[in-house]
Amino acid sequence: MTKTERAGGHAGASSLDPDDWDALRADAHRMLDDMIDHIAEVRDRPVWQPIPPEIRARFSETLPRGETPLGEAYRTFTDDIAPYATGNVHPGFMGWVHGGGTAVGMLAEMLAAGLNANCGGRDHIGIEVERQIVRWVRELFGFPQTASGVFVTGSSMANFMALLVARTAALGPQVREGGLAGEPLTAYASAAAHGCVVQAADLAGLGRGALRRIPFDAAHRIDIAALRRRIAEDRAAGFKPFLVTGSAGTVDTGAIDDLAALAALCRDEGLWFHVDGAYGSLGMLSPEIAPKLAGLSEADTVALDFHKWGQVNYDAGFLMVRDGEQHRATFAAPAAYLRRETRGLAGGSPWPCDFGPDLSRGFRALKTWFTLKTYGADRLGAMIAHTCAVARHLEARVQREPQLEMLAPVTLNIVCFRYRAPDGTDADALNAEIVADIHESGIAAPSSTTIDGRLAIRAAIVNHRTTFADVDRMVDAVLKFGNARAG
Repeated sequence: MTKTERAGGHAGASSLDPDDWDALRADAHRMLDDMIDHIAEVRDRPVWQPIPPEIRARFSETLPRGETPLGEAYRTFTDDIAPYATGNVHPGFMGWVHGGGTAVGMLAEMLAAGLNANCGGRDHIGIEVERQIVRWVRELFGFPQTASGVFVTGSSMANFMALLVARTAALGPQVREGGLAGEPLTAYASAAAHGCVVQAADLAGLGRGALRRIPFDAAHRIDIAALRRRIAEDRAAGFKPFLVTGSAGTVDTGAIDDLAALAALCRDEGLWFHVDGAYGSLGMLSPEIAPKLAGLSEADTVALDFHKWGQVNYDAGFLMVRDGEQHRATFAAPAAYLRRETRGLAGGSPWPCDFGPDLSRGFRALKTWFTLKTYGADRLGAMIAHTCAVARHLEARVQREPQLEMLAPVTLNIVCFRYRAPDGTDADALNAEIVADIHESGIAAPSSTTIDGRLAIRAAIVNHRTTFADVDRMVDAVLKFGNARAG
């Protein structure tokens, strides 16, 4: 009996299973070997390269009506897709806070796809794996046993959901039925907070103006005194302050707000304390970084991404809520509270869908579980500390180069600097051209941002593969292209 016969014979026209499992297995092994090589040999390729017009044009074809052999589709992937990816697997990718992923995470993603589990709910092991991650994050952050957590796409969604939980806590469960009803809610965050924090106020129906952007100090941390004054002013004007968001690693510079001071202020003022810890909160894994995050354990909610510093393959965002019942009261449909099934697949409530808006959810927890289980918290913490050491090396290199200047202090792993333009030259335009030149060279991929009104070259050292030599290579490229353009 052949393997095809053991599997049930010919798949038939109604099934999408292959007629020849052995042929599929051969294709699958080739794909897996190629992707392992893709990661192992990443340094042999450019970080990024532009998509040629003829390649881009191939993706304007109409909906395919007929079948295409898997091998032919895979050739399109190898020739037209893989070479033009974002590049964040590469150690020279330093532009945005993107983790590099791991081969372990890739394999876990394959396993999750094979199970094809919907982790919205029901009584199956995917839900237990997610619950174990919740328990691990509780332990890491020092949260109580009453805390709940849920996987989401990323911190943009997690920050939005945290605002909804805080809104329900402030107005009561009736807000879910009657809406804001003119309630003059106001929320607060640093002017350096991520744009998704502003977007959350917009999406929640408060309006973007309801989020007060508070100035930051020379270290790019929120000005606590200014925050306290604005809260008092808003109360005097008839507004209802309800939420303060602190940043654990701002997007521009990696600054960490004084979380302990913010926690104390929120206790004094009776406000919800949320932390946008998209990447910085996982610094709790490192004994070197954790003291910088003092006060995180006092937050009511924390948003984070395992796919950034945690190196889990995209996507794996997460929301942690201190009060699990308040969390569930914000999202669970009324009927969900009435579940009484104790047996069968329909048991096991409450389910993840009771803690967020998604009913259909992939098995994100599995690749996170594999990453934490395989590498362990200590090794991950050491990796995080190493990225900060690489950033300090880059800072020192910039400070040694007369043609370069630092534009912001280095708190964690983000370095903002620029090439000194000759007199009479537009420094912002020059540095923007340098960044584009470096991208197109394939040597590295920094980004740019604006610091105190000046365009900066921004290098975020997030990829676990990035070394001292990689950042030196990037600086060499900045000098090379800067000198060429400056004349």
